[in-house]
Amino acid sequence: MSDYPENTLPEREALTVARIVKVNHAGEYGAIRIYSAQIAVARKLFPDVAPALADMLEHEKRHCAAFRSAMPDRNSRPCRIMQLWSLGGWLLGILAALTGRQGIWICTAAVESAVHRHLDDQLHFLEGRDAELYAMIREIQQEELSHLSHAEARISNPSAAQRLLRRIISDITDVVIWLSTWGDSTRMARDLHQARAQMLR
Repeated sequence: MSDYPENTLPEREALTVARIVKVNHAGEYGAIRIYSAQIAVARKLFPDVAPALADMLEHEKRHCAAFRSAMPDRNSRPCRIMQLWSLGGWLLGILAALTGRQGIWICTAAVESAVHRHLDDQLHFLEGRDAELYAMIREIQQEELSHLSHAEARISNPSAAQRLLRRIISDITDVVIWLSTWGDSTRMARDLHQARAQMLR
């Protein structure tokens, strides 16, 4: 018998925990596809960029494996729209890389900033509910933030079109996360916003 907290969590909360693991696993798989596609292009067109992308890819592979291993104890399973994450990630990576170095880093920054927001929401929900998953996500978030910082430092004077591209990629990431959590991502974001508002009173 597992001693995982799901055994004591209310059913609704246990379901949200399962969806967190599911969407994070799918998101990491999507990131693997993005970075793999970018590397395929960068090795031919921008070889100086490939090593950094390869390091990020290794992080994402490790994160994906960690979330996959967290599934059984939380009655979670891989996302049913994994093909969307896979195909979408690959196309996004290819198209962004073909626009140049700036496109690669704008894509990375857009995805990682959206992921960071959602991880913050998840951490707020998980605190006091699942210490093991909380600690895992907290550690993973630090590596994701290093990806964001690396990308941000390499974006210089983005054009209006590039700023729009970043917004579109970020919005698409939010939508796919929302679909994969059946709307739980919106509720977690609202809860965190309300908690922060109360702290400021």
